Amino acid sequence: MLKEFKTFITRGNLVEIAVGLVLALAFAAVVASFVADIVTPIIAAIFGQPDFSRLQIDIGESAITYGKFLNAVLAFVIVAFVMFLVVKAYNRMSGPKDVTTKPCPYCRSEIALDATRCPNCTSQLEGVSA
Repeated sequence: MLKEFKTFITRGNLVEIAVGLVLALAFAAVVASFVADIVTPIIAAIFGQPDFSRLQIDIGESAITYGKFLNAVLAFVIVAFVMFLVVKAYNRMSGPKDVTTKPCPYCRSEIALDATRCPNCTSQLEGVSA
């Protein structure tokens, strides 16, 4: 059982996931600092509020701290935008993918490039260009 556990722990995919998680947590801390220390003061200078986290609505003995929520939403939007840019750059660098399928000219389902008959609508494809 210990040998199986060691194999599970040292398996490549698990180590890669752990490294990705640690990097994601570090990235989240950087984004949180960016939002709190750079973006929020710039927005606050425009709208006159020095710190969003202090914004709140008092209701009796408790308070709704919507400023902290605004900071969290702002951090989420920035993380989403940065991840969008990273994925876009990755897709651009990876180049075009090899085309392995084409649409059937009759039913428009995806079929292999060298198919002579559509497996979905059973149409004969010889001499037909998609």
